[in-house]
Amino acid sequence: YSDSEKLYNQALKLRQAILGIQHPDFASTLNNLADLYRNQGFYGDAEQVYLQALTLRREALGEDHPDVASSLNNLGVLYDYQGRLEEAEKLYNQALEMDKKLLGDEHPDITARLSNLAGIYSKQGRYEEAEPLFYEVLRLDKKFFGEEHLFIATSLNNLAGFYDVQQRYQEAEPLYRQALELYRKLLGNEHPNVALSLNNLAGLYEDQGQTDQAAPLYLQALQQRQRILGKEHPDSIDTLRRLSNLYLNQEKYPEAKTLMTMTSRFLSRFSVLTMRRLSPSPLA
Repeated sequence: YSDSEKLYNQALKLRQAILGIQHPDFASTLNNLADLYRNQGFYGDAEQVYLQALTLRREALGEDHPDVASSLNNLGVLYDYQGRLEEAEKLYNQALEMDKKLLGDEHPDITARLSNLAGIYSKQGRYEEAEPLFYEVLRLDKKFFGEEHLFIATSLNNLAGFYDVQQRYQEAEPLYRQALELYRKLLGNEHPNVALSLNNLAGLYEDQGQTDQAAPLYLQALQQRQRILGKEHPDSIDTLRRLSNLYLNQEKYPEAKTLMTMTSRFLSRFSVLTMRRLSPSPLA
C-alpha cells in the first residue's frame, strides 16, 4: 500500500505538470488514490480526496457525465463503509439516476448502483425493497458476464448476506458457499474476497450456535486477512475480535484472552492511524 501511495502521488505531480489539474486523468488518479485510502481504512483521507475528484470532474465534464456518476457512487461507498447510510443512499440514487439517463436501464454500471442501493435498504431493514433489487442485480450480471465472473460471486455473497441478516440461514448458506468457491476459482485462495467469504460463512455458523464449524473458518479468514491486508487493517481487527468472542463463548479462556489483548492493542493503534489527514501534494 505504501508503494502504491507513493506512485499515485508521483502520478499526480506529473499529470498536474503536463496536463493540468482540470484534465480528466488527474481526477481519475485522485479517485484511485482515494480508493487506496478507503481500502486501508483511512476514511478521512479518502473522503477528502474523493471530494476533490468529484469537484474537478464536475468542473471539467459538467454535471451529467459517467465519471461524475462514478465519483458520486464512490463517495457513497465510503459513507456506506462508515455507517453514514442516509448520506450514502442519497449519493447512490444520484449516481443511479444519472447513469440511467446517460446509459439506459440495462448497463453494467447500473447493476453496481442497484447492488449498492439494495445493500443500503437491507442495512436499514427495508427488506421488501431490497430483495427484488438483489435479484435484479444477479439477473443483469448473468446477462452481461455469464455464470462465472467476479460480479456473480459478489452478487451471490450479497444475496446470502441479505438472507443471513434476516436469520434465513438455510437460504444463505448455499449462496455463501457458491460465492466462496467462485472466488477461489477466479482469484485463487490468497485474496481479500476469499477471506471475506470465509468470515461470512463463519458468522453464519456462529449465529446458529455451530461454534465448532465457525472457529476454523474464522481462523482461516484471520490468517488470510493478516497476510494480505496487514494486522492493523479494520477487516483483520474485525475477524480477530469475532474469533476472540467465539473462544470466550467456548470457554477457551487463555485463547480468548490472548486475542482480546491483541484486539485492544490494534484498536488503539488504529485509532491513531485513522486521525491522519493527508492531502495529495499537488493540491496541498
